[in-house]
Amino acid sequence: MIYDRIADLPLSIESVALDRHERETSSEFTRVTTTVALGGPGPHDGTVAGKGEDVTYDADEHETLAGTGLPDLQGEYTVDSFSEHVGALDLFPSGDPDNPAFRHYRRWAIESAALDLALRQAETDLASALDRERDPVRFVASTRLGDPPTLDRVERLRERVPDIEFKLDPTPEWDEELIAALADLDAVRVLDLKGHYEGTEVDAPADPTLYERVIEAFPEAVIEDPALTPETEPLFEEPAVRERVAWDAPIHGLDDVRNLPWEPGWMNIKPSRFGSLESLFETIEYCRDRGIDQYGGGQFELGVGRGQLQLLSSLLYHDAPNDVAPGAFNLPEPPAELPASPLEPPAERTGFRWES
Repeated sequence: MIYDRIADLPLSIESVALDRHERETSSEFTRVTTTVALGGPGPHDGTVAGKGEDVTYDADEHETLAGTGLPDLQGEYTVDSFSEHVGALDLFPSGDPDNPAFRHYRRWAIESAALDLALRQAETDLASALDRERDPVRFVASTRLGDPPTLDRVERLRERVPDIEFKLDPTPEWDEELIAALADLDAVRVLDLKGHYEGTEVDAPADPTLYERVIEAFPEAVIEDPALTPETEPLFEEPAVRERVAWDAPIHGLDDVRNLPWEPGWMNIKPSRFGSLESLFETIEYCRDRGIDQYGGGQFELGVGRGQLQLLSSLLYHDAPNDVAPGAFNLPEPPAELPASPLEPPAERTGFRWES
């Protein structure tokens, strides 16, 4: 079992620090995240820190966190016993967050920081602990096409990285001309229909006309998160179409995978959605055992969290259309130079980090 390889790592925590980050994004919103740093004794009389990133989307929750801090995390643990401790804590003591998923996001920040610290205290890294190679990471650029939608951003990114592949969010405003132009690029690998978001700015109600258009126009692309209604379900009756469907927003643990309407062909693995390390790794292992393809997904991370997603992709599903592009791809105006896919692993191997 993957989790068993890290569960018994000793963990000693003496301090907790928080660091807020803010950045404008290409999706026209201001992203705010918080880095959680857990400090403890190092292996050679010094101190070391393990880091994780809270990707809660409500900026006010980060302000509240900065004021209240986290519950007591100091003590001597194993990775597994620390996970149990965190699971019993109220990480939002000032009141329930608007979105229950934010509880998973904050727990992931703490547990990923704990894993990073435990590996450093053991003088090892995640690849070594799992006995896996760090392979170059294939990644796609995830972007919206504007309102009204155009090819402008796609073309700007392709000017910088000609071979870049894409994960796009179709909307009802995508007309046949735009769809045909995108299909001609032969670069769209994932189409996120966002059919399972509620109460967010990216809610996308089921649109059978749009679904049919993109299913037919992109016969090799992964179709993520369709909303299944009496009008859309017939579009997914054929096994060949069902095999292309991936799930993301509805998945917060293994039970959600088992309760899907059919055996999935693909799964978008966003670690923060799972909350705990054990839930993440048992779901990954279940998918691997059943031949369910996986790719990594991100949440507009601004700090160490992005690299942790890249590391997991490198170790577990490196050749998939991973939505873990370096953060520069999410800037409102992409810089003149952008890294190409695949992303080479850094020379240094450190804890649960892509880079030190």
